[in-house]
Amino acid sequence: MSLPKRLDPEQHKWLQPGPALILLDLLNKVRPLSTRFVGGCIRNSLMGQPVADIDLATMHLPADVQKIAEAAGHKVVPTGIEYGTVTVIIAGQAFEVTTLRKDVETDGRRAVTAFSTDWREDSQRRDFRFNAIYCDGSGSLYDPQGGIADALSREVVFIGKADERITEDYLRILRYFRFFAWYGDGRPNREAITACARLKDGIEKLSAERVWKELKNLLGAPDPVKSMRWMRTAEVLQQCFPGSRDVDQLAQLIASEQGLDWPVDPLLRFMALLDPNKARAASKKLKMSNAENTRIMAFANNGPVVPGEDFMDVSRRLYRKVVSGYVDAAKIALGKYEGRERRDIDDMLDFASEWERPVFPVTAKHLMDAGYEQGKKLGDLLWSLEDEWITSGFALSTDELRAKIGNLGTGGKSGGQG
Repeated sequence: MSLPKRLDPEQHKWLQPGPALILLDLLNKVRPLSTRFVGGCIRNSLMGQPVADIDLATMHLPADVQKIAEAAGHKVVPTGIEYGTVTVIIAGQAFEVTTLRKDVETDGRRAVTAFSTDWREDSQRRDFRFNAIYCDGSGSLYDPQGGIADALSREVVFIGKADERITEDYLRILRYFRFFAWYGDGRPNREAITACARLKDGIEKLSAERVWKELKNLLGAPDPVKSMRWMRTAEVLQQCFPGSRDVDQLAQLIASEQGLDWPVDPLLRFMALLDPNKARAASKKLKMSNAENTRIMAFANNGPVVPGEDFMDVSRRLYRKVVSGYVDAAKIALGKYEGRERRDIDDMLDFASEWERPVFPVTAKHLMDAGYEQGKKLGDLLWSLEDEWITSGFALSTDELRAKIGNLGTGGKSGGQG
């Protein structure tokens, strides 16, 4: 197979006159042939995928990039200056510019790097071969690691020896499965998958935030099922969080997403992989945000959604639970069933999505007016009264409920004084 040596700018908007070329030309004008595009923009262009981020690699030191860009009137943000990266903003578009680097020392979490002017040296410290392709402003490609062939065949392959790349940064285990989910085809690279399995214990060296961010990116792929199955086979998934289980339920959820045109929801997909009984432990291990933890626990505390519940059963359940937890559980449950049972879940899902919480017509003040003092006893009685109202299908009127107040305890003013 003849490999392309050039991207045609007429077919790729980011190579046409605009902010990206303005920045490239600006840096190359100061030092000719010092700067090229690198990474995802080239990989995705070769694969026929949309290009989101445009990154540049340069021989210029970070401080020099900042000085050159600011002198031309562009905003510069030192987003990762300690790693050689600054972000230049032109016409509202952000570009990461990173100085060529070489690894000096690694501990599996972070690498100590030194700046370089050697393109091949820079390519050797990157993770996968198709992420180490460079491109100049005319579209001419420089491919020191053979990544073009990988991009065209949709194969994810580590640069050099997989074990060495992983021990430089154990996050690359998760990045492997993430890139396989987004860009891989067929079976994963044998050396890569065996190295990920062999070195999986190194994930424990990583911060929870890095692991969770990578898992969310992986679960955001259009269909991560195959990658997640390999991840579980390699026992990497189990290493990442407690309570992970087989991938069948995730596959069922994604089939529902695709059939019903639901948006991709990485957190819901995570829940499909999670044993609800271990939700709190998983959330704690991954240091989820408060909002994420709240949603996860609402799902876990909801209990299973099964066919056969009538609308009033569901309404009673929704009143005592968090509605979003029921909706998430119902979405996950939907894919397990077919025929009439699936229609039952679908009907309950629609019902829950539109459900409005009824207002309990009795307040603590009503009980206090009847003579009960504020405190635990009042709270217990109010809860009991609310239970009766829920059991009635929210049908008891205010007058009927007030009439019951005296029957809930010893009643009246004397009952409230004890």
